Amino acid sequence: MKKDIVKKSNSLTVAYYNLSLVEYRVLHMVFTSLAEIEPNPELLKKARFAVRATDYMELYGVDRTTAYEALKEASERLFNRYFTYDLELSPEHQLYERLKARWVTKIGYIEQQAIVTLYLSEEVLSMVGKLNNRYTTYFLNQTAELTSMYAIRIYEMIVQWRQAKVIPTIGLQELRDRLDIDPNEYSRMHDFKRNVLDLAVTQINERTDLKVSYIQDKAGRKITGFTFKFKEKTKEKVGTKNRDPNTIDWINNQTDIEASKPLTPKQIARAVNSKKFISDYAHLVMPQNPANSSSSAWITHMATWLKKDPSKFTKRPMKEYLDDEQADRF
Repeated sequence: MKKDIVKKSNSLTVAYYNLSLVEYRVLHMVFTSLAEIEPNPELLKKARFAVRATDYMELYGVDRTTAYEALKEASERLFNRYFTYDLELSPEHQLYERLKARWVTKIGYIEQQAIVTLYLSEEVLSMVGKLNNRYTTYFLNQTAELTSMYAIRIYEMIVQWRQAKVIPTIGLQELRDRLDIDPNEYSRMHDFKRNVLDLAVTQINERTDLKVSYIQDKAGRKITGFTFKFKEKTKEKVGTKNRDPNTIDWINNQTDIEASKPLTPKQIARAVNSKKFISDYAHLVMPQNPANSSSSAWITHMATWLKKDPSKFTKRPMKEYLDDEQADRF
């Protein structure tokens, strides 16, 4: 699979659900096909998505028999699965509605071709694809070697905060709920850490592009939560040594060559004030925002935003804005 980027809302990333490893993989293979499509439940709700055993074999490195059985399992069980998420009603009053929704409305299996067919629910269709804000993005192949759902879920929670670099502390009970751990399962902290946290961290560190650790938060002697820390491995360590230096990186929207020579403040100012940049991102700024009052206010606002969260500005390489003949010269 060449295009294996997953883009989904943060609400879905931190939703509560119980999926088998196979069910997760099948769903997220479908999500990759939606990564660059504008969410539109009305247009997409009748869309039929197909996952082939051959693609499953290629991505997850399993044999034909295993792939066939995996897709059969997904077709039999995924229809009954649901997830729980919080819908924000009032940010000022921290008011949320907790909702349950199904992943799919229909699912099938074509025996002769070893293909699973899915029709995603309206809720899911609104939460995946080319989202404008509050979304999590990562390459599906980074989780391909993870065999623990705990590792996958914790990896997703961490990459949600990749741009911010700081991950908020998560309470023990909240973490257990997100990982769908029964109250009577791993009730002793020693067992929880050994069978959940340490297992997940070890897999992430050995098989993904991140190096992860955690510290315990305590109230007295009682562990109340955990704070995760991470750093990205060098490209050589995650199998990208031979990557084309002109390939645009999905994290910072720059080629490797550009990243090795960071833009100067003047170059950033010129880029964000180009006609192409304004055309691409003017919709992100509300009309009453002071940034619209003058060219200098716009530059200050957008340059600060660009440096803080480059994942929001990925429509074109930055070089294209710098080369825009209609951009102001500095």
